[in-house]
Formats: sequence, structure tokens, C-alpha cells
Amino acid sequence: MNRLSTPAATSFATPWGTYDLTRFPEDPREQLRAWDAADEYLLRHLAGEGDSAQGAATDLAGRAVVVLGDRWGALTTALAAHRPTGIGDSHLAQRATAANLARCGADPDAVRLLSTRDTPPDRIDVLLVRVPKSLALLEDQLHRLAPAMHPGTVVVGTGMVTEIHTSTLQLFERILGPTRTSLAVRKARLIFCTPDPALDPGPSPWPRSYALPADIGPASGRTVTNHAGTFCAEHLDIGTRFLLGHLPTAAPGATVVDLGCGNGVVGTAAALAAPGARLLFIDESHQAVASAEATFRANLGPDAPAEFRAADALSTEAVEPGSVDLVLNNPPFHSHQATTDATAWRMFTGARRALRPGGELWVVGNRHLGYHVKLRRLFGNCELVAGNPKFVVLRAVRR
Repeated sequence: MNRLSTPAATSFATPWGTYDLTRFPEDPREQLRAWDAADEYLLRHLAGEGDSAQGAATDLAGRAVVVLGDRWGALTTALAAHRPTGIGDSHLAQRATAANLARCGADPDAVRLLSTRDTPPDRIDVLLVRVPKSLALLEDQLHRLAPAMHPGTVVVGTGMVTEIHTSTLQLFERILGPTRTSLAVRKARLIFCTPDPALDPGPSPWPRSYALPADIGPASGRTVTNHAGTFCAEHLDIGTRFLLGHLPTAAPGATVVDLGCGNGVVGTAAALAAPGARLLFIDESHQAVASAEATFRANLGPDAPAEFRAADALSTEAVEPGSVDLVLNNPPFHSHQATTDATAWRMFTGARRALRPGGELWVVGNRHLGYHVKLRRLFGNCELVAGNPKFVVLRAVRR
């Protein structure tokens, strides 16, 4: 592979070469790297470097290698010569991986990228796991991948010490087999698991459902479906609940977007309040999009007009500019372990581009985040619809 430089790239030195990697979407001002010490530790172990490897490199030649949960493609790019299969929940991570592979000159057919909703490979010889923030997502994916493993499968997980807990190790042990950890190096740790073919972990407990409260408007008492890893999969989060209590009613025939839809409860409530509206559910999580579709269809039936997309917010690739009447949004303010408003800003700018003149963006957020400042700067207006000591609901109109 060739090493090419870009303004937003960070050089990642590995036993297989040095690669310039970026997150997605690329931003020359980005301060967060596309890799960390956990990625580095795992790759050094595979190459037989460091105390954890005890001098023995892992044989990857001709073996079925699966990389689960690669954050921005660092592991997949470094191992592209071994033609791995990458499995992930994040649309943005998949885009980053594809872009980093292309930037580093990899064969475009060298890596097979699957979502967590796709059928996994039927055989896995080496499983590399980047431990996700969501324990539920890890549980579900280990259940899905377990049938493809055999006694000789090499299983190595990696994460920062703040991401690996006793419960994490217990999942590997319960679903796959005996598990141990490495010493911490630069605040990163490895997980080693030996598959036990006699182990019967049973089926995955996901998806799960719960009934909504009775005092939240059109969606009161309705059933919500959550696939593993979806935000607030066990209960309705208080920010969304506050928005549901102040939800606007869309005009007949309006195009409404549930942006960052999660399990789709907001868009489903909007559709229940305005049966003639056309709903579009967007999230960067494949698990969330599947949850939103299940929630919507269970409550409005198979023929109600709606689309479900894993996408980069309201980018021009996802939605035609000037085609939307109403955007409903509860933006996240974390990216993995980092606190950032970059996602919210991208959602707001995308909403402005996607809205028709007179179209509205409704946002719920923690009061202290100051979203009203960003919205006034972007839209030239921002109205406080409702507020309590913790949350605000804001409305901005596309002029």
C-alpha cells in the first residue's frame, strides 16, 4: 500500500506499514484521531510484538479473518492484505473504512464490509473485536458470530481500560468460552477468548420491546422495538419524552424526517398525529434504523408511507436539498468516549440544506448545550418552544 497524505490525516504506524487515516466525514479541523492505543496494541500482538504475544505472531495467511466493530477502519486497513470481513453498526465507520482503504491504495475488493444486520460469514478462523460502548451490541453480535467459530478460532478483543469491564469479560466467557485479559499498555487492554464448541449460550435476547407511558401524546401506550445497541433500549429517555410532549403536527402530505431516529419513537408519534405525512427515518446506526422500522410498522402497518436509511445525517447523498417540510431531532453529544458538538452541528447544517423555505427544524437538547446559539447563527432565527430546568425544545425556520 502507498502512504498518501491529506490535511486531516493522521499517520498510523503498524507492523504492516504506516497509513494515513481520517475519520468520516473528513474535516481538516478534526482533533480526534482515527485510531488509538487499543488498535495499536492489537496489531502489535498479532505481529508477535510486545509481552502479550510472547514472541508468537498470529497466522493470518489464508484464514477467514473477521474484524468486528472497527471504529474508523484502522484495523481493517492495516490487515487489508489478509482480505478481512469487517462487520459494524456504524454507517460513518463503514464510510471511513472504505475511504481509508482507498487512500492507502488497497484493492477495493480486498475487504468485505457488512452491517450488523447482514448475515455473518459461515466460518471464522480469526475474530478481532473492537469492544463497543454498548454491552448489549457486543452480546448480540457474539451470539450471531458464535456458530461460525470452531475450536481453533483465534479470538482477540481490544479496548481502552475504561471500555473493558468484568461484565465485558463475562459476555465472552458465557457466549464463546474461557476468557482472560492482558496487562494494560498505554491504558489499553486485550481480551483473549478460546471458543468452546460444547458451550450452548442459547439465543440472543435481542430485540426487546417495551410499552410507552400513557401521557406522551399520540404515541401513548404504543410498543417500541429495540435492537441491541439502540439508544435507551430499555426505557424512554427523558429528553425524547419532553419533545413528545411538545411535538408539532405535520401538515397533510408533509415530508417529515426523524433525524438520529434511534428506535423511531419520535417519527412514529409524528405519523400517528398526522396520518397523511410521509416519514423518513435516518440514523448512522444500522441497529437503530432496524429498530425504527420495527417500531413504525408495528404501530402504523405495512403500507404507511415511510423510508428508513442508514446515512450521514442529512447529507446531500441522503436527502435531496429543499425536499423536507419538518425535521425532528434529539442530537447526540458523544462520539464513542469523546464529548463533542460536531454531530449536532452536522445535523443542523444538513437540516437547513434539506428543508424547503418555510420548513422547520425542531430540536430537543440539554439546556446547558446552548443549541439556540448555533441555530440562530445558522438559520437566523430560533424560538424557545418549551423548557424545564434540564431540557429545551427549540424551533428554527428555514427562510
